[in-house]
Amino acid sequence: MELRADTYLWAIRIFKSRTLAADAIKGGKVKLQEATLKPAHLVKIGERYVISIGNGLKKIIEVTGFIDKRASFEIAKNYYIDCSPTPDKTEKQEKAFFTMNVNNERGSGRPTKKNRRDLEDQGGWF
Repeated sequence: MELRADTYLWAIRIFKSRTLAADAIKGGKVKLQEATLKPAHLVKIGERYVISIGNGLKKIIEVTGFIDKRASFEIAKNYYIDCSPTPDKTEKQEKAFFTMNVNNERGSGRPTKKNRRDLEDQGGWF
């Protein structure tokens, strides 16, 4: 069975669409033995792909079988081996939300206009 690399990566649920898989391959985010490849590259059993996810994270997968239709994760995970190193849990991700640098009493509500002006002089409300 012959299967394109972009179709395979889409079918095993690495990418949400085949277009995203093809764009990632064209952009050099998917490598085979340190070499870039084309979306039409024919997948072979035993090949190892290194996929750059972002933030310096890499996913390494080894092909164990062919699947050309997208299926559930439980089915798809039988067609590859994830050889990625486990992520280091010691690194903490930055908070996605800002924190207020003002200590208000609970239940006192929003600051008044005068309080906000005073806070701006001290460096701002947020």
